[in-house]
Amino acid sequence: MYLDEIVAAQKRGEARGITSVCSAHPAVIQQTLRVFAEHPRNEAEGIKTLRVSPLIEATCNQVNQFGGYTGMTPTKFVDYVRGIAEENEFPFENIILGGDHLGPSVWQNEPANVAMQKAEVLVREYVQAGFTKIHLDCSMRLADDSPGALDVEDSARRAAQLAKVAERTIHSQQLRYVIGTEVPIPGGAIGQEETVRVTKVEEARQTIEVTRAAFLREGLADAWEKVVGLVVQPGVEFGDEMTHTYQPEAARELSKFIESQPIIYEAHSTDYQTHQALKELVRDHFAILKVGPALTFAYREAIFALAMIENELMPEEKRSNIVQVLEQTMLKHPEHWRKYYAGDEAMQAHKRKYSLSDRIRYYWARPEVEHSLKRLMQNLDNMALPNSLLSGYVGQTNLTASQVIEHKINLVLRDYLIACGHARV
Repeated sequence: MYLDEIVAAQKRGEARGITSVCSAHPAVIQQTLRVFAEHPRNEAEGIKTLRVSPLIEATCNQVNQFGGYTGMTPTKFVDYVRGIAEENEFPFENIILGGDHLGPSVWQNEPANVAMQKAEVLVREYVQAGFTKIHLDCSMRLADDSPGALDVEDSARRAAQLAKVAERTIHSQQLRYVIGTEVPIPGGAIGQEETVRVTKVEEARQTIEVTRAAFLREGLADAWEKVVGLVVQPGVEFGDEMTHTYQPEAARELSKFIESQPIIYEAHSTDYQTHQALKELVRDHFAILKVGPALTFAYREAIFALAMIENELMPEEKRSNIVQVLEQTMLKHPEHWRKYYAGDEAMQAHKRKYSLSDRIRYYWARPEVEHSLKRLMQNLDNMALPNSLLSGYVGQTNLTASQVIEHKINLVLRDYLIACGHARV
């Protein structure tokens, strides 16, 4: 199991990590597989490397037994990824599939017994579908819980309850668990917070100890041995216009603590971190780096650049008008952005297009957007794009329209691959 190799490498003192791609976008998944296919084990070069397995994750909001916002159940998501793998001749068995924030998050407004019953079904369906990396997250307060933050004992007890479901579903040696949650809770920052509080060592220790005790009470000693990671907040976050860059000195004690534990850290919201910051995170044992919006943001940049090129090359009546179609669709269906984008109408219009939280990612699968996007690619993919326009709008020449998209996504993936210690980049 590749995750075990990462943990073992970290415990040997090697700065090795794994990139967790949290996206259901087909272009992102396709390019992830293509990039990882180019980085196999290569000991012939005299560099000790690990086999590179892509880790693709789905979240509880994105994929669940009711379809989530993608409309996919866990089984449908697995089939979806398998289809992309087959189209790109990538061995599906080499892909690690992860379930992120599996727990009652989607049903926080319901009583605990109802929400946890649904969470049990969620975990069962993820495991049955073939997901092997399971992030158990029961940190959120449910409708009939006491006011305030949920007690860590209750969170641990519920996580153990879900681990028991997973073990009873498929008692597989391939299952691996991640526990804990980041600050802030799933969904990322909404405002422009000036600081991000790094998880305290005593909080990390308590999460491990209390969750271990909960597992043992449920007779899950074997399952506890499959816990490979703990989600903490190393001090990274992003919002509409800001990014909190990793500061190693602020996480020094947290980093040192995990060296005495048999597990590693998982860092969420690492999107838009600098290349150097990503390397420092892996060095400091935040070895599972989750990225999602930065990849779809790169895709959006590529599409907008192609739209500008299209405007220069195509008569008005033949243009896709993809940017305008996206704006109209988001206005017509505001449920995915309205509560996240503050400000007056002009500010909200700007954020709909350019926010780093990239809530435009929820709209690419809309039929009207897909139709417009198809027209854009038909207009441009069969012609040689002028280097003068490519240079101005993309910053790279001698690319086809499809290669523009690949190029933009690759710029993000490359930083993660290098940070995770892969030799051939």
